[in-house]
Amino acid sequence: MSHASTYQPKTAFTRWLDSRLPIIRFAGDFMVFGTPRNLNYLWAFGAILTFFLVLQIITGVILAMHYTPSTGLAFDSIERIMRDVNYGWLMRYTHMVGASLFFLAVYIHMFRSLYYGSYKAPREVLWMLGVAILIVMIATAFMGYSLVWGQMSFWAVTVITNLFSSLDSIVQGLGTTIVQWIWGGFSVDNATLNRLYSLHYLLPFVIVGLVALHIWALHVPGSNNPTGLEVRNEAKETLPFHPYFTTKDLAAMAIFGLLFAYIVFYTPNYLGDAVNYVPANPLVTPPHIVPEWYFLPFYAILRAIPSKLGGVIAMFSSLAVLFLIPWLDTSRVRSARYRPLYRLFFWALVFDCLALGYLGSQPPEGNALLAARFFTAYYFIHFLLVMPIVGLIETPTPMPETLADSFKHKGQEKPGQMRPMPAE
Repeated sequence: MSHASTYQPKTAFTRWLDSRLPIIRFAGDFMVFGTPRNLNYLWAFGAILTFFLVLQIITGVILAMHYTPSTGLAFDSIERIMRDVNYGWLMRYTHMVGASLFFLAVYIHMFRSLYYGSYKAPREVLWMLGVAILIVMIATAFMGYSLVWGQMSFWAVTVITNLFSSLDSIVQGLGTTIVQWIWGGFSVDNATLNRLYSLHYLLPFVIVGLVALHIWALHVPGSNNPTGLEVRNEAKETLPFHPYFTTKDLAAMAIFGLLFAYIVFYTPNYLGDAVNYVPANPLVTPPHIVPEWYFLPFYAILRAIPSKLGGVIAMFSSLAVLFLIPWLDTSRVRSARYRPLYRLFFWALVFDCLALGYLGSQPPEGNALLAARFFTAYYFIHFLLVMPIVGLIETPTPMPETLADSFKHKGQEKPGQMRPMPAE
């Protein structure tokens, strides 16, 4: 899908700039990039994620101007932002709710890729960069949550960082050394908060770099599409990214933005925990420590394993296995649209992740613990057994010969005309 640039600078200034910094050429080529014309609204989440990344950085920088990274002042500085800083409440709620909506969009984006096979060759690096972005996002969000320095934040930091002490069972003293290095001492204290604050400020810019590589990797093979077929005839099967898909992305962003605005202005604390509005107290442990909702599936996996070290390995493996998906899926067909058997297992995976999210919010005991173990087992079985086996034994349904054939009967054979594809 990559092609030679067609941009021609028309003024003396643009010719001068283009010979030294071809930024206008890059933007122009990006806008006219040939995009499969049958993309549905699920492909708009890339633009939605870009919007939220920019929003999180802007609001984060503003909040950093007023935040005090000290255990004695951190909680009060956030209260001062909420009460005394002009529109501080809006900046704080936008940043806090934005993190939740950011993860919601990422999870939808990833499940879309799993459904339509966007991780398959030649897009393996594109997928792996996406997984790397998710991991850095998780680290960034965890550190940001800790900065509130409320009860839940403090104990979440204490519990999660203590997990590394399980490495002592592999190499004596290794885990304890890592924990003390993270803490900057022998307990979660001022040095810990300063380290988390510094990294929370730094990592979003690492995400920006990964996103740039992600977009670069996307524009080499081009976008996948609901059929999973590669573009053969650009004139018939693609449309310029602008104005066709920019307007589609803006429409999706507006709808998603309504949900975002509703939560920010009407129920900003709905996704949070009331316990975190109590200042951190190392002497009082909350009865039930629960992380933010977007961490709950991984938290359920962590607690489902009886061994502490086993739980840590399982939790990190649940992310590491995602890197292997391009090679674990043995099917020659990309899209689940033509894979009836795999489609059933895909929805089983969606249900599995939702169930793990719910179980992560429950005390790890009784039936909830047994259920968490069952769903944790299926999570790994899906990727390590189901995907390879189903790909070998499944008989796909008939597929169109070309991408153009897939929408001829929908009246899309004329270039420039684009109608939305019906829902699956």
